[in-house]
Amino acid sequence: MAAAIDRILKTIASEIAARPDQVKVAVDLLDEGATVPFIARYRKEATGGLDDTQLRQLEERLAYLRELETRRAAILESIRAQDKLSDELAGKIAAAATKAELEDIYLPFKPKRRTRAEIARERGLGALADQILANRDCVPAELAQAFLTGDVPDVKSALEGARDIVAEAFAENADLVGALRAYLKSKAMLRARVIEGKEEAGAKFSDYFDHSERWATTPSHRALAMLRGRNEETLSLEIEIDADSVAPVKPVEQMIAQHYSISLQGGAADAWLFDVVRFAWRVKLSLHLTLDLMNELRERAEAEAIEVFARNLKDLLLAAPAGPRPTMGLDPGIRTGVKVAVVDATGKLLDTSTIYPFQPRNDVMGAEAELARLIRKHRVELIAIGNGTASRETDRLAGDVIKALPAPQPTKIVVSEAGASVYSASARAAAEMPDLDVSLRGAVSIARRLQDPLAELVKIDPKAIGVGQYQHDVNQTRLAHSLDAVVEDAVNAVGVDLNMASAPLLSRVSGLTASLADAIIVHRDQNGAFKSRRDLLAVPRLGPRAFELSAGFLRITNGTEPLDASSVHPEAYGLARKIITSCGRDIRSLMGDSAALKSLDPARFVDERFGLPTVRDILLELEKPGRDPRPEFKTATFAEGVDDISALKPGMMLEGTVTNVANFGAFVDIGVHQDGLVHVSQLADRFIKDPSAVVKAGDVVKVRVVDVDLKRKRIALSMRKDDGSASAIPSSARGAGGDPQVRAQQQRSTRQEKSATQSALGAALSEALRRR
Repeated sequence: MAAAIDRILKTIASEIAARPDQVKVAVDLLDEGATVPFIARYRKEATGGLDDTQLRQLEERLAYLRELETRRAAILESIRAQDKLSDELAGKIAAAATKAELEDIYLPFKPKRRTRAEIARERGLGALADQILANRDCVPAELAQAFLTGDVPDVKSALEGARDIVAEAFAENADLVGALRAYLKSKAMLRARVIEGKEEAGAKFSDYFDHSERWATTPSHRALAMLRGRNEETLSLEIEIDADSVAPVKPVEQMIAQHYSISLQGGAADAWLFDVVRFAWRVKLSLHLTLDLMNELRERAEAEAIEVFARNLKDLLLAAPAGPRPTMGLDPGIRTGVKVAVVDATGKLLDTSTIYPFQPRNDVMGAEAELARLIRKHRVELIAIGNGTASRETDRLAGDVIKALPAPQPTKIVVSEAGASVYSASARAAAEMPDLDVSLRGAVSIARRLQDPLAELVKIDPKAIGVGQYQHDVNQTRLAHSLDAVVEDAVNAVGVDLNMASAPLLSRVSGLTASLADAIIVHRDQNGAFKSRRDLLAVPRLGPRAFELSAGFLRITNGTEPLDASSVHPEAYGLARKIITSCGRDIRSLMGDSAALKSLDPARFVDERFGLPTVRDILLELEKPGRDPRPEFKTATFAEGVDDISALKPGMMLEGTVTNVANFGAFVDIGVHQDGLVHVSQLADRFIKDPSAVVKAGDVVKVRVVDVDLKRKRIALSMRKDDGSASAIPSSARGAGGDPQVRAQQQRSTRQEKSATQSALGAALSEALRRR
């Protein structure tokens, strides 16, 4: 057990660039029930400063490696029970680093149904196989004469039995199987073909009707597209090995022969053994290994897709909030009308309405009058417009209303309404707004997500937000686990107002469950606002452990304890007061005084319990109490008159919002009801490998229209320079222009742009449509 634990700690330490002792502390804390956000924020001294990214990787790998160790122990016990465990075999099992390697070693000892090789051994043919392997100068047919019995009537039967025994030995040799698997991973090709007669029905997969590429470098979006095509019975998909080889002996066959020192120019025994080599590859090894590679391809593609989804979700959750201002939400619709909801600065619903400015009623005047009335009545400062059907028409209507109003006029913003309909029909929405029609709940959600995207989006299943690629094709358990971790990290990075937060938001706070969140809401409703964090201990079932894990992430403004408005944990209040006392100032006057706090030496306040990391965190928090890590709020301005794809022309410069980032590029909403694609080659004036290094969901960018396909509703965009104008890369993502490597990349990228063809963009757009 100790050896297994030590092995796990060393493995994880090497993978996350940490020391085994750091990993051990983190593992112990996780096992005790601590959350990743809590450990990352409040246990820096204990872990040596492991951040949330390292801790998430640690948490994931810990689960895998523990499963690996459990399986390793079971295999050792099984082989030991068979009395076949040697020191050499035990060493190989201990050295296996993956489940696949472990299973390769265990294969010869794994209980299985009676095989043809076992039947042959029962008939006494094991000795024949051994003799042929041992004596390469023999003539197998002559040796077989001595093994004829009632069960083995002739030489052919004897040699076939010996062949089955030798072939099984080849297929169960862990070292050989490992070498063959490594060769296949480096050389194999992935081949997709259309199934005859499925050309028309499967037109969306046309790029893969006759497609081949290296297995090792197939990107996740193409792999998932081909796997979906196979699942929909449009494509056949297979792993090809040495397909281009014209040699009489395949390299894989030669590898097997060399492993057993079988000479291709040898005598009768070698010739017979080489036939067994071909048989073993064709019947046993080929199918087993290609299935392994296909499964690994799927797992690799799923892992990348989940990573992309998680990254996009994080960017969306941490998008800039417009803030606590009276807001009107408009959920656009044509025949059923535009749903209107007004919420106050806290998100409380004030008013609702439905207007019908479009066909068939065309009541434009009535709609404008109603919007103006609601704006004046509730002093609306922001208007959030959902980006669905009739979004631009509704945006134009709101603009006309605003122009006719006296100052101060509200600001209108188009926001993503992804997931709003799912939330509207959910049990949570029904409990929150029981007397409100389902259709109007969407408008409320749209208004609130402008005020605070994080607080509203946590109410929606992350999979319904629509920022993933092939999200329904990947392992749903792994996807849910990854997305839950992203939501938890985002919520705790921002912090939660204890007296304003909804139950869904509170349930994502470190240490709080859904039932505890509901209990907090009930206590708040019955007893009024919490005056201090310590009041949480009066909530039923919320004990000291839950308080420890959650308190630092909960904020109380204007409470009895000023530090409750910060991220300083209650356990460190004594240290914070020691720092404040040293300044001879009142806490409220000191908080926010950056000059005074920066003049302090953090080392002065280190004690046996709290080290430099905690002291520095407290000083930073006192400088900017309750600081929000999210960026400053800004919005894209859509071009006037460009509200349909038919209005787009190549060369147009437009402003838009990045809605999704995939491995092959970024999707941008430019206000025409169809997102355009900025292919990875068009994201910057330098070589870009990972689109997320340049843009993220929510970024406001300037793009140039490159191509418009009206028939297929495809828009190709570019963020590269045009006629020397400034690139639209966010300033935070731009590289140093003076870097020689950057200049070289830019030169290469410029040459690539000149030689790039529209077909490449078309292929990427095809992938984008399939992704959706």
